[in-house]
Amino acid sequence: MPKRAVLFDIDGTLVDSNDAHVEAWCRAFAAEGFHFDRATIHSQVGKGGDNLVPSLIPDAPEDVQDRVERAHGEIYKRDYLGSVRPFPHARDLLLKTSEAEKKVVLASSASRPELDHYVRLLDADGIIDGATSKDDVGHSKPCPDIFEAALKQAEVPASDAIVVGDTPYDIIAARRTGIETIAVRSGRFPDSVLEAETPVAIYEDAADLLANFESSPIGA
Repeated sequence: MPKRAVLFDIDGTLVDSNDAHVEAWCRAFAAEGFHFDRATIHSQVGKGGDNLVPSLIPDAPEDVQDRVERAHGEIYKRDYLGSVRPFPHARDLLLKTSEAEKKVVLASSASRPELDHYVRLLDADGIIDGATSKDDVGHSKPCPDIFEAALKQAEVPASDAIVVGDTPYDIIAARRTGIETIAVRSGRFPDSVLEAETPVAIYEDAADLLANFESSPIGA
């Protein structure tokens, strides 16, 4: 059955920001005396801070965890956000999806100010039908809250939607919502990590998905 709505992750899927988030997290953790290599941080990218921070420092006091999360947001916004760019043809993919008469909803673990920035960066006003951030829900990915909120905006049941994301946490959160996922490699997660969560398809990036749109699970 054709899908009526497509829920797009943003970081690592539509915009090339994962490496910048890794750097910001490294600095935020280091400020509190915690030092992780970049591969360890990258393995957690895709989660919001409410889930990422406890995954790496589960025994740290809550106030320390809160400071790390706040510091990441401040560092990322101040030093990295302005240099983030969309992946090639990311906007074209959103437009193609909309022109195929699918509802288009952005569903991100980013904060609401970051999400609003990305909507402007992608020039997505007039294309998207909605957008949800971690600030709109109780918990970020891999909890299902963000995709549940996105489904409400799309006004379709889970069986009529599909997610496009770059991390295993997108796939897990979508599965917990009852939604299938198309994975893209642009977030730099190995195929083995993505395949372990059983996406319905894997494409190189937004441009590859656009080039194969008609035969993809979106266009089929």
